Amino acid sequence: MFPALFSIRDQQIAPATVLAPMAGVTDTVFRRMIRGLGGCGLIMTEFTSAECITRNNARTSRYLFFEPDEHPITGQLFGADAEVMGKAAGMVEQLGFDIVDVNLGCPARKVVKCGGSGLLRDLKSLETVLRAVRSAVKIPMTIKIRAGWDHQSIVAVEVARLAEQIGVEGIAVHPRTREQGYTGRADWNVIRDVKRAVRMPVIGNGDINSPADAMRMLSETGCDAVMIGRAASNNPWIFRQIAQYAATGAYDEPTEWDRYQLLSAYFRNLIDTEWPDAIGRMKQFTTYFTHGVRNGGELRRNVHTSRTTAEILDRVDSFFTQTVA
Repeated sequence: MFPALFSIRDQQIAPATVLAPMAGVTDTVFRRMIRGLGGCGLIMTEFTSAECITRNNARTSRYLFFEPDEHPITGQLFGADAEVMGKAAGMVEQLGFDIVDVNLGCPARKVVKCGGSGLLRDLKSLETVLRAVRSAVKIPMTIKIRAGWDHQSIVAVEVARLAEQIGVEGIAVHPRTREQGYTGRADWNVIRDVKRAVRMPVIGNGDINSPADAMRMLSETGCDAVMIGRAASNNPWIFRQIAQYAATGAYDEPTEWDRYQLLSAYFRNLIDTEWPDAIGRMKQFTTYFTHGVRNGGELRRNVHTSRTTAEILDRVDSFFTQTVA
């Protein structure tokens, strides 16, 4: 049975599904699209540099922009300087986010140098950072972690216990190591072990590619909710499908017309919001959204050779008019 909701302190999240933070993906336009499709209980921003937002970097501040209809929403930060992280967390609270989250999972080299999964190698520094963030805000605080730096240093349970003692109120666990990146299989046993070690809500993440995977993770680990990242960029309907599957044992697959409507609406929203590099984002999401579309390679080539947003929209409209007809 899929949980109807879970709670992070007094913040009730229903259903028990979370959109993972993804760099270059989970901006306000994408998040609102996910919200509109239904079935997602909590959405999160792209992970955001604490150093940059405290320096009033305009580009980075855009990552923390959200619309009123996105609640409940988490603002996620990364960084290794405790004072700066505390200041940035206070800014997240002032902006009106429901939850602040500390990223301890990103494996990217440029992030590891100043936070992310790099802090899993130095638990004393990690403790200092978490205490600084906790003392800086009154809103609920969560963290997102990996299993550890490598297979010789699996620290997920130790980090979870430490975080709970400090006052962290929820933890998302991606049970790959930093060394693995996104390769190999996620070891769901790590999620199970964390769930058994702490009382706070545990959110399972990793290798959920279908509604059946989500149900199986809950069954095998006992986690309180599931978090979905890369699968949601390719299949934004997955949260709604999980709700259908939990209720009926079956779910609807999007038709090509559904994909066309979603792609077209997403692109037009990028234009309406005057999103920087809208063309690049359109090309990126054409690749994501057209998996399973007949002759999708032709559409991807047409979009990737376009030079304007208008040309992209024309080519998308033309392609689906011919294909769906």
